[in-house]
Amino acid sequence: MALERSDVEKIAHLARLGLAEDDLPRTTATLNNILGLIDAMQAVDTDGVEPLAHPLETTQRLRADAVSEQNQRDAYQAIAPAVENGLYLVPKVIE
Repeated sequence: MALERSDVEKIAHLARLGLAEDDLPRTTATLNNILGLIDAMQAVDTDGVEPLAHPLETTQRLRADAVSEQNQRDAYQAIAPAVENGLYLVPKVIE
């Protein structure tokens, strides 16, 4: 399904969008690309694929919890304006 200029004008009016004349061809092409992507996704064969109630029901592959960087706290705190007992000191903001 391809949209024409008049369709985009109607959609813009219903959505209360003010489109300039220069933007109409680009917006029409963008919306047609989106509709083409939707058509391509609907053409995928999903027979035998169980629907998920929520995408977080799948298990995620986790990486090993290993240290990947060196501890540089001393170097960072050396350039800080104020440090005490390994903590950065900042001015009080809330009274």
